[in-house]
Amino acid sequence: MLELAKRILEECDYKICKNCLGRKLSKTIEGTNNIERADKVCEELGIDLNDADCAICGNLFDKLDDELYGKIDAKINQLEIEFDTFLVGSQIEKDIQKRDEAFSEKFNLNVETIKKEVNRLIGLGIWERYDKDAEFERQDIVFNVDLRAEPKVKIQINPLYIEGKYNKLKRGIPQTKWPCTKCKGRGCEECNFTGKQYPESVEELISEHVLKLTRGREAKFHGAGREDIDVLMLGSGRPFVLEIKEPKIRKLDYKQLEEDINKMNEGKTSYHNLHVCERSRKAEIKQSSPDTYKIYNAIVKCDEAYDADKLEDLTKLNEINQQTPLRVLRRRADMVRVKHVLDLKYEIIDDTTFSMRIKTEGGLYIKELISGDEGRSNPNVSEILGINAICEQLDVLEVSEK
Repeated sequence: MLELAKRILEECDYKICKNCLGRKLSKTIEGTNNIERADKVCEELGIDLNDADCAICGNLFDKLDDELYGKIDAKINQLEIEFDTFLVGSQIEKDIQKRDEAFSEKFNLNVETIKKEVNRLIGLGIWERYDKDAEFERQDIVFNVDLRAEPKVKIQINPLYIEGKYNKLKRGIPQTKWPCTKCKGRGCEECNFTGKQYPESVEELISEHVLKLTRGREAKFHGAGREDIDVLMLGSGRPFVLEIKEPKIRKLDYKQLEEDINKMNEGKTSYHNLHVCERSRKAEIKQSSPDTYKIYNAIVKCDEAYDADKLEDLTKLNEINQQTPLRVLRRRADMVRVKHVLDLKYEIIDDTTFSMRIKTEGGLYIKELISGDEGRSNPNVSEILGINAICEQLDVLEVSEK
């Protein structure tokens, strides 16, 4: 043990700080920290390293002082942020890192790097002062500490993810904000200088309120698919994740939030089962699996009286070859998608109108299944009935869970 310590000390002419000496001996000397390990060596050899200018780090660890934590505290107060978990990242001179690595290689030491020790010690100091937990996988904020000259502190605020379900109770409301087609969102006379094609959306009716509560910078809405602007979303609702970027406040009363938002948006939208979720959920709810399905209620209008006997043939619909609909061709790849009708029931309204309750795989376009979309959807309701038919009204009744 002491032989390795002597060789290390001689290599740097006894100019080494206790943090660096203890770190290099961390696999050979027991101790709760590197300072304690270095103190054991100094006691055994009768030496004092307190005045040494470290040949490895240049006394970098002296910067981890009250002044640094004062800057951290000032940054927290300046941003007025709320957090429970954190991570520390640091920037130190490359020459210091190279010397540290070269030293370990020369003595074949598989020990903690200097950067890891710096991050760990700063994290320990934050934990002691704020009673918050360091978290490597998922954290509320990241402290970025630049130690290359005069210490500087920046704080990265990670997004807050809120999962829930929404119902759309009024037609004419898009799921997300639509930029004005004329000014592309910049604002013009056409859109009354709002930059929007429609005055409100499912996204905005919740995000604007949540942004105020969290004091976030921006919100992004991630839905499990979307319904057309003229379609209602009924039943248990459509799953979504609301991503709040740079939230200063993270702790919300979600039950109260639901009550407040639903009261403000009564008759238009409602939001349910709001709760915090992981980042991975925003991708998971968008992924389709063979088990996912959707249930719709469609009012079908024909341009002449239909043969009621042919309605029974609609219940036999199964595999549908559907080329990208003309109405979405500008934003979707032109390809044929194979989808399946899982169940279909009908109810006669009058001699030109009937309703269909249809259960399908996710991704099947119902309006085009009815109209045929100029032959791009096969088979289709119009073809089976032998007359032109359109979807006069459409409601989503259920979106299955992922």
